Amino acid sequence: MPAGTLLYAQSGGVTAVINATASAVIQSARARKVRVLAARNGILGALREDLIDTTPLTAAQVRALAHTPGGAFGSCRLKLKSLAGDRAKYERLLAVFKAHDVRWFLYNGGNDSADTALKVSQLAAEFGYPLTCIGVPKTIDNDLAMTDCCPGFGSAAKYTAVSVRECALDVAAMADTSTKVFVYEAMGRHAGWLAAAAGLAGAGKDDAPHLILFPERPFDEAGFLARVDAVVKRVGHCVVVASEGIRSADGRFVADAGGGKDSFGHTQLGGVASYLAGRVKDALGHKVHWALPDYLQRSARHIASQVDLEHALAVGRAAVQCALAGQNAVMPVIVRDADAPYRWHVDIAPLERVANHEKTMPKGFIRKDGYGITAAARRYLQPLIEGEAFPPFGRNGLPDYVQVDQAVLRRTLPAWQG
Repeated sequence: MPAGTLLYAQSGGVTAVINATASAVIQSARARKVRVLAARNGILGALREDLIDTTPLTAAQVRALAHTPGGAFGSCRLKLKSLAGDRAKYERLLAVFKAHDVRWFLYNGGNDSADTALKVSQLAAEFGYPLTCIGVPKTIDNDLAMTDCCPGFGSAAKYTAVSVRECALDVAAMADTSTKVFVYEAMGRHAGWLAAAAGLAGAGKDDAPHLILFPERPFDEAGFLARVDAVVKRVGHCVVVASEGIRSADGRFVADAGGGKDSFGHTQLGGVASYLAGRVKDALGHKVHWALPDYLQRSARHIASQVDLEHALAVGRAAVQCALAGQNAVMPVIVRDADAPYRWHVDIAPLERVANHEKTMPKGFIRKDGYGITAAARRYLQPLIEGEAFPPFGRNGLPDYVQVDQAVLRRTLPAWQG
């Protein structure tokens, strides 16, 4: 049995398949006789020395994590600052790692998590502590650099495309005497990947979604309203998909709630769909409905993409392999080999090329008029939503998800006062 323990933690907004990555991590580590601890509620659990021993979990429970949404061990939104700015927190993390003989740290999250893992590796090197830090990719925003796609995105993209297609059929059926315009809001603060995925719902000129609004393009309200009215006159109804992060030409978020910042320092957005619906109703007089799927789009395990599940499992296995091989400050990433048939493999990227970098939609993926996706975008997106990875269902008609037992370790350090 290798000396030391492996600490795994989940960060940021969860996905339909982040627990699949956790399952792969635990199974891979067990195969190498390595003990796995999990930090409760992400990096907060590490700071608080609130650590879960996964050893008591049965093999069946660990396998069941792969079809269970949410974050089995809890997540958090906490961005650590620079090593100098948050020195006490980083040194606290190192103290907790030393107290529990943690030699491998796997942080499963997005850009900010990659940055944290990188900084922890740098501090450990400064103190001469033998610690290997691995960033494990996850985000429905699909905005991580160095990876072709992010585990979690494919399932959210599938949910988005399916939902928009189904809603469009509803709107079309009622448009003659009821709703003329439907607005669907997709997550995506700076990158329009998830809104773009809605474009898979239809392929023809008059297929929904008729208009997609991307954060990569300035929002022109007058032009948008004119487009909506033209589609209604031509088709009879209009389905709009808007990314939550669309901005006006001056850089202001259209959906800025005026509520300050969230815990990551991001502007708190207030709902672009409701705003757009109000403007359509007031300016054009059309009856409008809107939807804010919010958590639904990232937690919909019942319609997960099989490809996405395979990605999530693969990066979990690769993360353990990297850690035990001593490949410090790296992240396993997805590399695309071909579109059709879709082929891919896992490679390794340095965290310094992932942390604090953001991958937005390429110019060639957005239609010239700014309101739809191109054939290139469709070729990229289509394979990521393919295949169904249904969870098992019980006799009650509901998915049979697992809730793992959490055996919390006894604390050995003074309580964290942060």
